[in-house]
Amino acid sequence: MRTVIQRVKEASVTVNNEVISKIEQGYLILLGIETADGQEDIDWLAGKIAGLRIFGDENGAMNRSILDVGGDIIVVSQFTLHASTKKGKRPSFIKAARPEIAIPLYESFVAELEKHLGKNVQTGEFGAMMDVFLINDGPVSIIIDTKNKE
Repeated sequence: MRTVIQRVKEASVTVNNEVISKIEQGYLILLGIETADGQEDIDWLAGKIAGLRIFGDENGAMNRSILDVGGDIIVVSQFTLHASTKKGKRPSFIKAARPEIAIPLYESFVAELEKHLGKNVQTGEFGAMMDVFLINDGPVSIIIDTKNKE
């Protein structure tokens, strides 16, 4: 699993001109799932994100987690995070999981994040054309890949 975690002041997802998710302070997480991903990736990644300290403390240092600030999360599935651009000019998405594999893993990841946060996590709509709006706070954007844990 590969993520881009964006610390936001606000974010929303719109599908067919209807806002389906909206948060204020928190994370907008773009999640790419590959065929080789499984429950171990979900467990590790959800725990890592819940404990990630990228919010400022009273001195402005990144010492607070999403739990510490009571922030919210939107998770948006994005298979293009697994684009390979090694050959030619058109990206290949061969590593990206097909929907029959990706959807259950996506749903499981959201459920695991909800356990860590103790509240609902909002989502995009899997496979839909989405308009994603955000005001990046900082900007702070962190990339985490479960295949590169060390």
